[in-house]
Amino acid sequence: MSDPISIPARPEPLVCDPARTALVVIDMQHAYLSKGGYLDLVGFGVEGSDRVIDQVGRCIAAARAANILVIYLQNGFDPELTQAGPESSPVYHKSNPLKFMRANPEYRGKLITVGSRDYELVDAIQPAPGEIVLHKSRYSAFCGTRLEALLRGRGITHLVVAGVNTNVCVESTIRDGFHKEFFCLMVGDATMQAGDESIFRATCHNIENFLGWTTDTDALCEALAGDAGAESSA
Repeated sequence: MSDPISIPARPEPLVCDPARTALVVIDMQHAYLSKGGYLDLVGFGVEGSDRVIDQVGRCIAAARAANILVIYLQNGFDPELTQAGPESSPVYHKSNPLKFMRANPEYRGKLITVGSRDYELVDAIQPAPGEIVLHKSRYSAFCGTRLEALLRGRGITHLVVAGVNTNVCVESTIRDGFHKEFFCLMVGDATMQAGDESIFRATCHNIENFLGWTTDTDALCEALAGDAGAESSA
């Protein structure tokens, strides 16, 4: 264990042990952040991409400096779309990229599909050696993945969550984390919602009042930098 640190957050500061904390980076892929990617094609817009890429990059750098485990999630389906499920699955009906590919067959295998550019992490967000990358085919980072087992095996109790989209995969992951007894902290300005600003505010409301805590990139980086400085002077 290391010395606990206090991260400024809402509705109150969150105290965590860096040795028992992980940064979970959600779906920083071309699908959600690049022009011509799935989110852009279906009309949600990616105007905030440069900002969120920069902020997530800062969170990753701060976590690495503080020796906090970084885990990346990549969302999508296998090339045959077996992971998408049949018509009897709600995913078949609610997944926007699946609906778009059915309506535009020329895009089949090109949107959030393993092996496609859409599925790849953006160039500025790339795992370092020893960091973990997990594939998921549902919104939550816990659904159908090894995430919980990896966290339990390392004694992780606190999750710092960043990435896209705020109101979909980020919030779904935090909801599942809450129900699995993890303390979850969303770095709000290191996320980007699918929709207008009111949707972002709604997610912050849900998290701060019912599911966890929120903070911003500056506050997180300053708290972790203080801890890293204390370690180096010890």
